[in-house]
Amino acid sequence: MPAKRIADEPAFVLHRYDWSESSLILELLTRHFGRIAVVAKGAKKPSSNFRPVLLPLQPLQVAFGGDAEIRTLKSAEWVGGQVMPTGDALLAGYYLNELMMRLLARDDPHPGLFDVYASAVRVLAMDDPHTLQPALRAFELLLLREVGFLPSLDLQTGTLAPLGSDQRYSLRPEGGLVEAHDPEGRGSLTGTQWLAVQAALDDPAPFHATLRTVATLGELKTQLRALLHYHCGVTTLRTRQLMIDLQAL
Repeated sequence: MPAKRIADEPAFVLHRYDWSESSLILELLTRHFGRIAVVAKGAKKPSSNFRPVLLPLQPLQVAFGGDAEIRTLKSAEWVGGQVMPTGDALLAGYYLNELMMRLLARDDPHPGLFDVYASAVRVLAMDDPHTLQPALRAFELLLLREVGFLPSLDLQTGTLAPLGSDQRYSLRPEGGLVEAHDPEGRGSLTGTQWLAVQAALDDPAPFHATLRTVATLGELKTQLRALLHYHCGVTTLRTRQLMIDLQAL
């Protein structure tokens, strides 16, 4: 049977590897097929049509074919509409890509998550320092929920007891949402705040609803970082270490 060809598929480049002197292997996030690997033959040649297009954090439409683990990229076109993030926003975009590479299995479609990723990248491209951290928190929450690593945030995980509005709770990698006993309230949110986060995640437009909700919840950062490190099996993500090294300079 002839190999199936897919055309006009929305996609983003998550990562790229050298395959030969002239070609690349790309990890693409596609809307209908999930994370896939493709070979872009001749992409490193100065005359290649792929060369100016296959950039990270840029919306593409691609065509590919083949039924092997690594398909063959037939065409790629830049959709346009946004500029490449720079500075901290660019590093944040690479951080999103690393999370997707670590937590998404190949050939496992997540069209809703694709839309969340596209929304996050558009926010990063705006280069507004006030929205950078909220955008990361919103994406982290929605990614964790999509891959099944985020417990319900409107109940205590172990007992399924309702949350007290003024009681504080922490999100733990192995225990889920549990009562916090730190009198300073560090690394925890109130029941009312957790309920607001859950309501935002359930909103018909979850990314923007969650972005607005988490904008003032700085205590989420360390809790989500611990949860992501636990499920990624690392103590520090590569992109975060790069940020630390650059700040040290």
